[in-house]
Amino acid sequence: MHFEILVEDQSGKKALDQIVPRILVSDHSYRILPYKGLGRLPKDMRPKSRASKRVLLDQLPRLLKGYGSVPDYAGRFIVVICDLDDNNKDSFLQELNDVLEACNPKPEACFCLAIEELEAWYLGDLPAVLESYPNAKNSVLNSYSNDSICGTWELLADAVYKGGSKELKKRGTQAIGLQKNVWADIIATKMDVENNESPSFRYFRDKLRNIASSSINAG
Repeated sequence: MHFEILVEDQSGKKALDQIVPRILVSDHSYRILPYKGLGRLPKDMRPKSRASKRVLLDQLPRLLKGYGSVPDYAGRFIVVICDLDDNNKDSFLQELNDVLEACNPKPEACFCLAIEELEAWYLGDLPAVLESYPNAKNSVLNSYSNDSICGTWELLADAVYKGGSKELKKRGTQAIGLQKNVWADIIATKMDVENNESPSFRYFRDKLRNIASSSINAG
């Protein structure tokens, strides 16, 4: 099985570059494709921006239709990873699946949500966070409930970044993005994929493995 894994930003790709090889055995291949933001699904299924803008949800109908219509993509599985942010989980998943169902032919695909944000997957492995940042504020880390809607990246920043999220926000969007890349480089490297307390991470891990296993059994 070959997996095409679509993720909304470069920091997500950096993290997945570390994580995915520990989830999949070598019999399977994958490619991780980063976009430049999540955006929103277009109401009429027509992208509002040019493909070159690379906004994931805006381009998703076009992308899924493209995957479904190319014969070479037989035997490949598309995995779309999105931050839930402040969306309702059930309705958001329904909207995503509606886009998939509208494709004819329809590619093999699924959607995995990081709840609330990809940083929830780091916080699901507190030993990895503490190994990466030995001086992290335990009081902040211990206040976190896995996959809670709480401002996840801000909580991580409050635990490990000098001055916390308040200082990082002062530095602006670019600084926040750079720091997320740092976390991806440092924390994801140390994550134990077998022992993670984030339900949304475990769903992603198990989904990949189940699809991979099914493809072997089918073969």
